[in-house]
Amino acid sequence: MTSGSEAAPAVPVRMRPEILALPAYRQGQAAPTGFKLSSNENPYDPLPGVLEAVDRATRQLHRYPNAAAPEITARLAEEWGVEPDEVIVAAGSVALLMQFTMAAAGHGDEVVFSWRSFEVYPWMTVLPGATAVPVPNTPDHRHDLVAMAAAITDRTRLVLVCSPNNPTSSAVTKAEFEAFMASVPADLLVILDEAYAEFVTDPEAVNGRALVRRYPNLVVLRTFSKAYGLAGLRIGYGIGRPEVLAPARTTIVPLSLTDHAQVAALASLDRGDELRERVANIAVRRDAVYEALLEQGWTGIPKPHGNFVWFPVGERTPEVLEVFRRHGIIARGYLPDGVRLTIGEEESVQNVLSAADEIARILR
Repeated sequence: MTSGSEAAPAVPVRMRPEILALPAYRQGQAAPTGFKLSSNENPYDPLPGVLEAVDRATRQLHRYPNAAAPEITARLAEEWGVEPDEVIVAAGSVALLMQFTMAAAGHGDEVVFSWRSFEVYPWMTVLPGATAVPVPNTPDHRHDLVAMAAAITDRTRLVLVCSPNNPTSSAVTKAEFEAFMASVPADLLVILDEAYAEFVTDPEAVNGRALVRRYPNLVVLRTFSKAYGLAGLRIGYGIGRPEVLAPARTTIVPLSLTDHAQVAALASLDRGDELRERVANIAVRRDAVYEALLEQGWTGIPKPHGNFVWFPVGERTPEVLEVFRRHGIIARGYLPDGVRLTIGEEESVQNVLSAADEIARILR
């Protein structure tokens, strides 16, 4: 027996080795000074009416939230032209990704996704004990849907398609997605992750709104974190057949969706015209930055469709991040592939382009 002043020897508890081997999710680096362009956040303040709605909800902090989320569910059903039981709402679309993965895949099962894509995909696959099957992006940093379809086996339980793709900002076209859906088994769950859909301006890009009722095995995910600027409140939703959504409802973390998030989402939907104006401004800024990069001599940057731009700088990622930092820009690095840069405030653009010009000269 040890005395009270002696520390007991460290005895590690037994944990799953595949979990211990996983890197923890790493949030975009903060920017004490300069511009934080590392987390794909919306640079605008919340829409008018949102803060007032959240303040009213704060007066009920001593109560549990209404986990059924009836008001926002009904409103989203109306917005999408579906029934309320075809809508599922949770604490962010990333929560829904994890819920569907746990509902669909377990030990011995496989989850197929493009890579590089959303960094949560690999580790959320491992959590329930499933096996990740990453399929390399095309040389121009897009989903290779033909190769993804070929990677499907009788063990595949879930396929993830991210458009616009995070972090490369490339988009899947309608024609590509329809051909993909025609080639996969009808009983295989396909999730179209459209966290950045509101920023898309290309009419040829896939849009889940037009397809969700066409394919019984399809679930479309959206979020209020990006275009709506509610990243700090965590609310996202999915649209799909009731029988497909039902298993994911059972894997939700109880009471994780707050009333604050629900009322903020409702207030944001009430300001649709203002939202679309803001999103259009960001899209115009994004396109202007992309065109300026091309004029600087950049090649290989995929045409961006989200609110961010991808620099495929490979192993020189740390060097590129440092140049951006010296220009007051905090970007997001993905070793060994490249750097993702959010389109932020108008005031950040000159810093971004000055840094990018310096980087382009260094890399020549």
